[in-house]
Amino acid sequence: MNQGTALPWKLEDIDFSLFDATKALADDDLICLICASSFIESGSDLYTRNLVKHYAGDPAVQDWLGQQWEQEELQHGRALASYVRHAWPGFDWDRAFAGFFDEYRRVCTSENLEERRGLELAARCVVETGTASLYRAIHTQTEEPVLKQLTGHIKSDEVRHYSHFYKYFRVYEEREHNGRWRILGALYRRLKEIRNEDGDIALRHVFAWRHPELNADPVAFAQASSRIYQLIKRNLPAEMTVKMLLKPLDLPPRIHAGVQYPLTRLTERLVLH
Repeated sequence: MNQGTALPWKLEDIDFSLFDATKALADDDLICLICASSFIESGSDLYTRNLVKHYAGDPAVQDWLGQQWEQEELQHGRALASYVRHAWPGFDWDRAFAGFFDEYRRVCTSENLEERRGLELAARCVVETGTASLYRAIHTQTEEPVLKQLTGHIKSDEVRHYSHFYKYFRVYEEREHNGRWRILGALYRRLKEIRNEDGDIALRHVFAWRHPELNADPVAFAQASSRIYQLIKRNLPAEMTVKMLLKPLDLPPRIHAGVQYPLTRLTERLVLH
């Protein structure tokens, strides 16, 4: 880590002595979701390398990605992995993550990035919207004090990350003049990819180690996966999510109000079904 990097919080600040095993183990689906999230966050260095290469010649974006964003994302992974180890002492997180990463690295490639840099920044706003909404939903759902504290920190980080990507997006939009239709296309493409790209891969590897009996039963796996996504849906901060998704389009207020409801339904269908 760059010595000048200052993290807004540290894993050492989390008091795991407050961990309440009874409350944590009352919801195995929630811990499966936390574990899947820990895998995705712990693979952030791969995504960062792709993005840094994509923004070659732009030191402002590259420096922020490598020195701040990546470090905070990796800390999220370490913190969530620590939580999983407290909740599931017998779970071999390292081997499960290795299996996930072996598959994930084959699909997380620079070819999946938007060709135009500004559009990729708009697409990153979609991803940060999803993560901010996810951790806020978990924060709302859980009664376990350590997870409540962790997700409070992480959701704040993700909202701040969104603000940075949006700031850089506005800079590139001034140069590229992509316009609302191109931006909308980038937002839609990234919305469609969110589950297939990350979540489903991570959940499959969690279940492969936590519930191996589901590996040979695709129906049982689909049912378990559906329960987890419904857990998110019940606690999804819809107003915040739609506001963040629509912001790159810079819509006039009347049009914004007209598309808010259908976009909410579209988001739920693409991400949570």
